[in-house]
Amino acid sequence: MSRILEVAVAQLGPIAREESRAQVVERLLALLQQASQKGCNFVVFPELALTTFFPRWYFDNEQELDSYYEREMPSDVTRPLFEAAERLGVGFYLGYAELAEEDGQTRRFNTSILVDDHGLIVGKYRKIHLPGHTDHEPWRPFQHLEKRYFEVGNLGFGTWDFMGGKVGMALCNDRRWPETYRVMALQGAEMIVLGYNTPLHYPPVPQHDHLQNFHNHVVMQSAAYQNGCWIVACAKAGKEEGCDLIGQSCIIAPTGEIVAQASTLADELIVARCDLERTREIKENIFNFDLHRAPKEYAIISKEKD
Repeated sequence: MSRILEVAVAQLGPIAREESRAQVVERLLALLQQASQKGCNFVVFPELALTTFFPRWYFDNEQELDSYYEREMPSDVTRPLFEAAERLGVGFYLGYAELAEEDGQTRRFNTSILVDDHGLIVGKYRKIHLPGHTDHEPWRPFQHLEKRYFEVGNLGFGTWDFMGGKVGMALCNDRRWPETYRVMALQGAEMIVLGYNTPLHYPPVPQHDHLQNFHNHVVMQSAAYQNGCWIVACAKAGKEEGCDLIGQSCIIAPTGEIVAQASTLADELIVARCDLERTREIKENIFNFDLHRAPKEYAIISKEKD
């Protein structure tokens, strides 16, 4: 017996700083429509998909900074995405910058949501592994101020019953950390979806620049295999405001094999027929958690530093 999700990854090319939300949403809608025409019922968009990657700049004007965040979801501008999801019967994952009012405080998070094929939000995740730095560092050719502009996510790594399967979410740098996948796999995740904005140049360790594409795939392929999960990863790619972003959006089977991969650095749709039953090949054999894990020996992993 099969449980099929027809999955599309909707890679985005660069988003210019002056490009409006409405213009970006039109691009997303075009990709959603294209996915529907190809018979897909689930589309994965990138991290911070509604704007340019604004943490590459240092802002001392809070009003300008706030213009990159969403105060509500859906908003008047993004509502057409939700209406299209319902009309087409296509769910989606979307990353965006969230400005929330919680406990009388203004909170800023790097957020993603799962929206089902009725256009309803069924899950929310806030990025936990924030990369980059907090203070302005003029020596860099571009900034990476996620630690300044976002708080560490406060919702944990969850999983949701979604379109016939158990789906988890992550964002960008989360994909580099093995614990990300294992925590969700222990909650029964059959598919983990994520978006990313990854520069080709890494100023602190430029000798790794030629390895960026290799590192992008190796962490996700190994995680798919070690956790018996489909992994669906979507890039914002290309030269965005002078910064080169890697592409390589991909869909990875529970065996660790890449079954679909983007071939450009532009807006591009890739698709794969994902049978969630295939996760059992790994979960019931090679990495049978109940049979083979030794949690007592792993205590050091979760110890706080002194």
